[in-house]
Amino acid sequence: MRFGINTFLFVSPFTTESVKLFPQFKKWGFQSVEIPVEDPSHIDPAAVKAAADKAGLAIGSICACMGPGRDLRGTPEEQKTGSDYIKALIDQAVVLGHSRVIGPVYSVVGKADAVEPAQQKKEWALVVKNLKVIAKYAEKKGITICVEPLNRFETDFLNTCEQGLKLIADVGSPALKLHLDTFHMNIEEKNQGKSIKKAGKLLAHFHACGTDRGTPGGDSLNWAEIVAALRAVKYDGDVVIESFTTDVKVIARAAAIWRRIEPTQEEIAVKGVKNLKRLFGA
Repeated sequence: MRFGINTFLFVSPFTTESVKLFPQFKKWGFQSVEIPVEDPSHIDPAAVKAAADKAGLAIGSICACMGPGRDLRGTPEEQKTGSDYIKALIDQAVVLGHSRVIGPVYSVVGKADAVEPAQQKKEWALVVKNLKVIAKYAEKKGITICVEPLNRFETDFLNTCEQGLKLIADVGSPALKLHLDTFHMNIEEKNQGKSIKKAGKLLAHFHACGTDRGTPGGDSLNWAEIVAALRAVKYDGDVVIESFTTDVKVIARAAAIWRRIEPTQEEIAVKGVKNLKRLFGA
């Protein structure tokens, strides 16, 4: 198990020049880094990989940023745009050291509304159809895609662990796994520990942040239960801090961060990784 950090805490968009952050991440005690690739043209994956290697960090994951126009349940054009984007991330993941592609790889974030059952069924079928093709592409490249349920305010498509497992079953590809996030689970799951155990061996990526999107371990979550559940399923993937602050304006707006949750970005990173290492006994 490695402890990682999502670069959204410090920068948006991440570009090749943003690798200057890597040495500091390493000094703080992180072992891996998660890079949100807002547009594949923003990075030279070979150069980013070289910088990570030099800093002694693994690029554990690429976070899919499902912005406007990228929607596997949308118009034919949006489906193609979304599919092409995810395939481009898969190609970059190979160069970055066979990183995992993670996130809400099914629909544009923010599309949340009451949908009639018949329409829900239609949209589900579209996502399954598109993910079958994408997952097969990932299989050939040796890349794992980790699909992330989001809370009800960010999507009406996939909110719970159980829904995520159903999507994985319907797609039926060994390249498709589950990605859980403590922030979203705090809203949508009755019990985080039970949900983690339900995911079991299909859980391949994990985001750790506080209930307010702040420092993990400095909030009201039952972290002992979460850690015990991860150990029970023998989870050995990355545990990544994905927190946001008002310092990165674009992401703050997208994630509805209207107030300063912690004094500084650095505090979230430094205290967060210390808390996680303490909680996991690392």
